[in-house]
Amino acid sequence: MSTKPGYQTPTVTVAAALPKRGTAGAVLVVPVVTNEDGNPSVVGGPFLDAEAIGEIEVALQALGAKAGPEQVSRLHIPSLSVASVLAVGLGSPREEWPAEAIRRASGAAARSLSGVESIVTALSALHLPAAVEGLILGAYQMNEFRSPKTAPKESGLSSIVALSTATNAKRQAARAAAVAAAVASARDLVNTPPSHLYPEEFANRAKAWGAAAGLKVEVLDEKALARGGFGGIIGVGQGSVNPPRLVRMTHRGGKGRPGTPKVALVGKGITFDTGGISIKPAAQMHHMTSDMAGAASVVATMLLVAGEQLPIDVVATVPMAENMPSATAQRPGDVLTQYGGTTVEVLNTDAEGRLILADAIVRACEDEPDYLIETSTLTGAQVVALGSRTPGVMGSDEFRDRVAALSQREGENGWPMPLPDDLKDDLKSTVADLANISSQRFAGMLVAGVFLREFVAEGVQWVHLDIAGPAYNTTSPWGYTPKGGTGVPVRTLFAILEDIAENG
Repeated sequence: MSTKPGYQTPTVTVAAALPKRGTAGAVLVVPVVTNEDGNPSVVGGPFLDAEAIGEIEVALQALGAKAGPEQVSRLHIPSLSVASVLAVGLGSPREEWPAEAIRRASGAAARSLSGVESIVTALSALHLPAAVEGLILGAYQMNEFRSPKTAPKESGLSSIVALSTATNAKRQAARAAAVAAAVASARDLVNTPPSHLYPEEFANRAKAWGAAAGLKVEVLDEKALARGGFGGIIGVGQGSVNPPRLVRMTHRGGKGRPGTPKVALVGKGITFDTGGISIKPAAQMHHMTSDMAGAASVVATMLLVAGEQLPIDVVATVPMAENMPSATAQRPGDVLTQYGGTTVEVLNTDAEGRLILADAIVRACEDEPDYLIETSTLTGAQVVALGSRTPGVMGSDEFRDRVAALSQREGENGWPMPLPDDLKDDLKSTVADLANISSQRFAGMLVAGVFLREFVAEGVQWVHLDIAGPAYNTTSPWGYTPKGGTGVPVRTLFAILEDIAENG
């Protein structure tokens, strides 16, 4: 098994001027906007002379090209020492460009240049980190399970030259490449089919990758989980021939310094979800390969934390199970005892994610963290409420709003949602401390959040990110987002951890 994730990100270098050598086979990406006459106009800093800009604009007009957001046009410009130019639209001119606009434009450029090995980008003059992230993520492909019949013949993007005169440009580019690599690692895990990524294999990968990154990693198998009283993880996993696991990954960036913030990460790792005895409809069930996207994001974020050497203590607690129907599966009406002693009546075995998360949250709180961040593809109600691109953010009011703001800044668009106290009444059980679902059909996303809140230790600032829709794109690619695993919310998680490291 490799000690590193499979996706190899392109090398990224920064140049203060368009290179005169080594770019004969490269494509130059140039941003364009719509001018007052409705024609495309080149933007992007002092990297092109007037002759080249004029040639590009004349060629675009001759093609009848437009400069709408993410619209692309491939051109040959004789005065430039590159193989071709790709003009990518940004829409109307602005004085300052949002990072997400540049990230999406870069992603659209990369997707249109499938098979191109070398890209020089002037989008980086408008926002360097976003341009780098967008190109790497837009070029992402997973071909591990393709035979030579359908595998791409080209090697794909291997080199990016980002044009920029920004202060600390090399550091900005390096950080952006590291973040994009982590997102790609999460995508790889989500896109790996359940035949090849079951709990034991997922745990083995996390252990190998984490150890290689310098993290301390502990794995509890099904026997250790049973001895430890992890009733939620055991209950969900008992119907599968692939037994469950719990992975703990530790980063001690504080080096024992007094006052170092301590953060707990928790991610749902259901490697496949049939619904168990409360079985899901067959249509679209294959999308449940993504039900471990929360765990994938947490594992990828921990690798990023180690690589960037954040000066805080971060411990990830990642429960992994496969939810299958069988003679040994838990039944609707069963009562299980969660880690820590709370009893739960399982009214619906398809509400299994909250059961394994409850165990993990209680265990994470034993470390006495200042903050706890949990993420999961938890409810279909998230998609009903917020759609497929907007995570729901719930938890402690102040921390929830802080996380949502950072998520929006990073382009992952988390939206704050309430956890009304009255919803707890819907989780009453006649035989146990709690039921795992409500008898009502409304507010399913919030009810799940209220359930999880019961297991968070008093005094811990916490947040729950429901990424049921945003973690897996079932429609056509857009911007830097491919079909399949998206890597949401890796960028949000890392932004939160950086913010805590800087501001407490």
